[in-house]
Amino acid sequence: MENPAIVLNQNPENSATSALPPGLSEYMDYRLFLADFYHFKKTLTRHSVRPYSYAIFSAAADIKSPNYLKMIIEGKRNLSPDMVAKFAKACGLNKSQTEEFKLLVFFNQSDDPADRNYALKQLSEYRMDQKIKLGEFDRKVLEKVPNWIGWIIYALADQAGVTFQPSQLKELLRNKASESEISTALENLIHSGELVKDPTTGAIGKGKPTEVPEEIPSALVRKLQMQLMYLGLESLYQDQPNEREFGSLTLSLSAREFEELKFKLRQMRKSLNKDNSIARLAEKGERVYQLNLQLFPVTNPSKNINA
Repeated sequence: MENPAIVLNQNPENSATSALPPGLSEYMDYRLFLADFYHFKKTLTRHSVRPYSYAIFSAAADIKSPNYLKMIIEGKRNLSPDMVAKFAKACGLNKSQTEEFKLLVFFNQSDDPADRNYALKQLSEYRMDQKIKLGEFDRKVLEKVPNWIGWIIYALADQAGVTFQPSQLKELLRNKASESEISTALENLIHSGELVKDPTTGAIGKGKPTEVPEEIPSALVRKLQMQLMYLGLESLYQDQPNEREFGSLTLSLSAREFEELKFKLRQMRKSLNKDNSIARLAEKGERVYQLNLQLFPVTNPSKNINA
């Protein structure tokens, strides 16, 4: 099973230009959300007798300092847990949005890379769960896209000595998933036909891979990719250097070179998947490994480069 490679684009437009208040779930920076919320309220009340101000926000948040919001937006202060609740109240956030805001603040204010990655994982999963509860996603699409547990169980069909008993699978997965989660993932794979159970022997093997739906919600893709990346982070701390291969390369690229490199990485991924599939026809593997390929910007492009 090949992990879906889907390009995600985040809408860079500022919510303050909209007639609607900024949506918290669209933000990865709580300070930007607060800035957009303030400008939205300011624009909305610009013709009022008493236009919206930092002081009005402070009053709604029950904060004595009239410019506290301004200091937070400018990064001069961080939000304490108590202040998170007060700011959420002043922004008119409900209970679930307040929890999401708290997770976003924790993500933005975490200094340690491990804490930051864990916070991002929590935020991503919470947002995904909320969208599912609100019925924003088609459950038929969700059922066709396995989570990280499903990816690994599918690959275990090519590993020698696997009986597919939930208790054994839990041990093989290093106790990172419960037997209930494993059973559900296994049942879904069998139901979809990706794994096939012999009616006589009960042995489980690979079936016909199902096509991944083209219209996968971006939030679902983010959650899946975050789960796989977090497994890599855990491996960095848990596995010995001779059991893993971690490397990095920081490059300055032109737009053309970036597109060429993306193409090469996609071709490499397809080639590795093909070679592994052929090798597994001859004999079973000994262990399941996860290969994550990531290429992303770490700076903004220079302005007026052609000037």
